[in-house]
Amino acid sequence: MITRMKTTEEYPTASALPDELKIETINRPIDLDIAVPGSKSISNRYLGMSALADGEVVLNGLLRSDDTHYMVEGLKTLGYDVRPDWNALTCRVMGEGGTIPAKGAEIFTGAAGTAMRFLSAFVTLGQGRFRLDGTQRMRERPIEDLLQGLRLLGVNARSEFDNGCPPVIVEASGLPGGVMQIDGSRSSQYISAILQVAPYARTPMMIEVTGDFVSRPFVELTLKGMSDFGVLTATEGVRIYRPTHGVKYRSGTYEIEGDATAASYFLGAAAILGGRCCVTNVCSNSAQGDTRFADVLRRMGCKVRTGFLSGKRGIEVYRDPKTPLNAIDVDMNDMPDVVLTLAVVCLFAQGTSTIMNVGNLRIKETDRLSALAKELSRIGATIQEGVDSLEITPGKPLVASVETYDDHRMAMSLALAGLGQEGVTIKNPACVSKTYPEFFKDLSRL
Repeated sequence: MITRMKTTEEYPTASALPDELKIETINRPIDLDIAVPGSKSISNRYLGMSALADGEVVLNGLLRSDDTHYMVEGLKTLGYDVRPDWNALTCRVMGEGGTIPAKGAEIFTGAAGTAMRFLSAFVTLGQGRFRLDGTQRMRERPIEDLLQGLRLLGVNARSEFDNGCPPVIVEASGLPGGVMQIDGSRSSQYISAILQVAPYARTPMMIEVTGDFVSRPFVELTLKGMSDFGVLTATEGVRIYRPTHGVKYRSGTYEIEGDATAASYFLGAAAILGGRCCVTNVCSNSAQGDTRFADVLRRMGCKVRTGFLSGKRGIEVYRDPKTPLNAIDVDMNDMPDVVLTLAVVCLFAQGTSTIMNVGNLRIKETDRLSALAKELSRIGATIQEGVDSLEITPGKPLVASVETYDDHRMAMSLALAGLGQEGVTIKNPACVSKTYPEFFKDLSRL
């Protein structure tokens, strides 16, 4: 359903997309079953755990994207034997049992926040000087909370330019261990980064989260991954974690389920257009917090079914085209990545919606709150932007070319707007390669 010069088959990945892509509206209910690509969050966690495992690990369902590419290349730079088969979506990793082969390295993580943050903690297990850098936007994204936490453990870790952002310099001599506090108000990835390496510290670790705790389900996702790899973590409430010390991640074969954030775009399309969409490869009991996006759509008037396929897989959203989509007021602190999808769905709801407690969106690939306010206004909505909130009132649709700010989630979510109203063109659609290179090909299936 995408208007362009070539057929869908000629656009297998984002790299072949034109500079601007006009989205064709759909004036009928949809009926779609789709398997989305593997979870980025799980893929990059499992890659790091695989390198630390005691022996060979095989990953099935690995996401093929820029972010996973940078994680793979970072591990290769550290001396690991990592052999992805991007066509088969598998990867073989020879784990070194907690040892980093390279004695120092220069690592480039592009725009991959998970790779930057996870590897900054990962290299503390090594010996030597490690420098981690990324794109210009990555150099603007904060990482000081993580570095400060590492310094509390005795690690020599700092921002190269003393501005709390990458490049990161780590003078490593092993991870000492002990008790640490880390601020959870900016990103849960800092906590996940520490948790993943904690079993390999010289002494047992206790990690205490201070301040507000944003995106906590992603920490739960990390703990689930560690458990799958054989390392359990004792918890005290929701702020204190004691990973089992001295137990190595186990080798073996691991499956990566579909990405719940990617699923939100197709579930959101069903809410906007009416009809049904079933994402077939995400589990109803998934540790991915973004699976709860379906519950938000339920509150807006959609019907939801989950776990009706084998292995408790399957998330289905249905809206009778005769049933209006209701506005919503909702706290999305635990699901920040699907805020962009929800904001676009709200364009087609009756009344004013308010999305609250999402201030950490300002330190993502772009300032997503500000970017959403600008682009939704451009296509006709009335937007009130708060410090950590958005108020969205649908308006008369306007023809517009929308900016994506080189942000994959801006491109994918704004494309949904074009399905439901005429005249939306996406600038720089190829930025979806960060996490979902074949997004527009899959969108055309609608």
